[in-house]
Amino acid sequence: MKKNKPMIIAFLAPVVILFVLIYLYPICRTILMSFFKIEGVTDAMSEWHFVGASNYIELLNTGLFRTSMWNLFRIWLFGGIIVMSIALLFAVILTSGIRFKSFFRAVIYLPNVVSAVALATMWLQYVYSPKFGLLKSVFTSLGLDSLAAIQWTSSEYKFVALLIAYCFGMVGYHMLIFTSGIERIGQDYYEAATIDGANKVNQFFHITFPLLRGVIKTNITMWSVTSVAFFVWSQLFSTVTADTQTITPMVYMYMQVFGAGNTVTERNAGLGATVGVVLCVCVVAIFLITNKLIKKDDFEF
Repeated sequence: MKKNKPMIIAFLAPVVILFVLIYLYPICRTILMSFFKIEGVTDAMSEWHFVGASNYIELLNTGLFRTSMWNLFRIWLFGGIIVMSIALLFAVILTSGIRFKSFFRAVIYLPNVVSAVALATMWLQYVYSPKFGLLKSVFTSLGLDSLAAIQWTSSEYKFVALLIAYCFGMVGYHMLIFTSGIERIGQDYYEAATIDGANKVNQFFHITFPLLRGVIKTNITMWSVTSVAFFVWSQLFSTVTADTQTITPMVYMYMQVFGAGNTVTERNAGLGATVGVVLCVCVVAIFLITNKLIKKDDFEF
């Protein structure tokens, strides 16, 4: 072991250095910044002004930030239910032995390959368009004039339209994770259940779903991370930075750091760092709660 010590150090040093520079240092710096008032994110520490917990108190007392957190919560909860349900359904169907499995899997995953900008533009211009949009054409052909007259990009329906479009683009990613988990389950379980007279529905609830507990935890964690980073879709669905229907904490952070929007009169990178710390705490809390509620699998594959 002693003879190999220089070799071990030589192999570990690049990884440790990169981890410290790319991950650990930015995290520590962001946490430290959250206790200061800083005009520019690149300002030297000599220009920082210590304010203690004032940034956190200011966030809690800011109505626009609370609105952004409420929007994020709705995206995470309702969007998560929609995405996880559809993704799991598709995963079960694709692993049931249907023909052209690879083709359907590629088609469902395709929106994840397309740029979010292009995908959002497609929804705005070709699906939600009040003149020739897909929804208007479909509802008109069905004689549902009241639904065809809905202005999906108006303030009343903008959040729903945003959520539907975003969920459409995220189903394929989580479907692949569910698919990989289902394919790990041995066929012996299903064969024994079939012999005992269990139908497909019973097999799903008594075999597939219980054995996917670890995969479900992974999907919830990944969904939480991507939801917290919700930014591009919000910007594309609204030309107003501080639109209460589409604003999320990441947009609010952008406003504080770069001084964007009519509601921000001065830049405060420290307040933006505070938003980042709050979001990080939220993700960690969701991870811990998920691990507490969904116990470790006691089954073996």
